[in-house]
Amino acid sequence: MRTRQPTTAPLEDQRIPVRAKLAATWTSFMFLYAYVDILNFFTPGVIEEILDGKVFEFDLSQTFSTTALTLMAIPILMVVLSMTLPARANRITNLIVASLYVPVTAFNAVGESWLYFYGLGIVLELILLALIVRFAWTWPRTAPSATMATMATSPDRDTVRAQQQA
Repeated sequence: MRTRQPTTAPLEDQRIPVRAKLAATWTSFMFLYAYVDILNFFTPGVIEEILDGKVFEFDLSQTFSTTALTLMAIPILMVVLSMTLPARANRITNLIVASLYVPVTAFNAVGESWLYFYGLGIVLELILLALIVRFAWTWPRTAPSATMATMATSPDRDTVRAQQQA
């Protein structure tokens, strides 16, 4: 009777495109950002403050809601932009937006009484933002193609034609 031998061949480790890494990281950031806010509703007194028209120190208003929507819409849009923008614009956009979200994320800890909960959420969000900056900063560059190198070192067509006619 034969026993089956375990397979010891290494698993294939396919390279993940930078665009996919960025989109996945923004998606993770967005979910974490939203879930920290959702789970905050279970903090004692939060619902009562909301019913009284306050969130943290801010009055509930159209301005507050529009600001909150904008803060959530940016990571949502970054998922799409990370997959669709040209490489150079993509890199720059990710570097700028992720860098701007660092102080926004840190601000969420101000005045919170549940520091373990918010601290964990903020640390995880900052790790994701650091990954975004790293992925964008280390975006691989392509080597110039042989035809581009040839074109750069060879005389242009008009020069060659003029030499041939002379």
